[in-house]
Amino acid sequence: MAHAVQIRDGFSGWLTQSLTLDAEKTSDIILAVNEALANAAEHAYLGSPQPGLMHAHAEHDPELATLTVWITDEGRWHVKDPSIAPNPGRGRGTMLMRALADRTAVDSTTTGTQVRLQWDHIRARLDAAAQRAQDDDRLLA
Repeated sequence: MAHAVQIRDGFSGWLTQSLTLDAEKTSDIILAVNEALANAAEHAYLGSPQPGLMHAHAEHDPELATLTVWITDEGRWHVKDPSIAPNPGRGRGTMLMRALADRTAVDSTTTGTQVRLQWDHIRARLDAAAQRAQDDDRLLA
């Protein structure tokens, strides 16, 4: 079973190898995905004797130039006890995801929660041959 850190690190490697992003956009995407993973780890399995399953799936659509990432769990969302005073340093994960992604959706059911994060204007990284051809085209222009 992969842990949130392993999922995030694997995603980060795929992201930087597969897509053309500047450092700020890369950081924003990784932070948003990390927040979704942290929420799943913390909220879905609260009170469970063992950590539960989390799944991550990322898809780049080159025609639409969009990146979509789904983080899902198989736990149950636990509503905070209103009698416990909120910690002012916590509770900003969903707000942060919404600020960092172009679109964010959270769907909670009795069988788990799915977070969908989506970004626009994301281009695929060209392989070496495609990059040379593109460079040659620029030279001809």
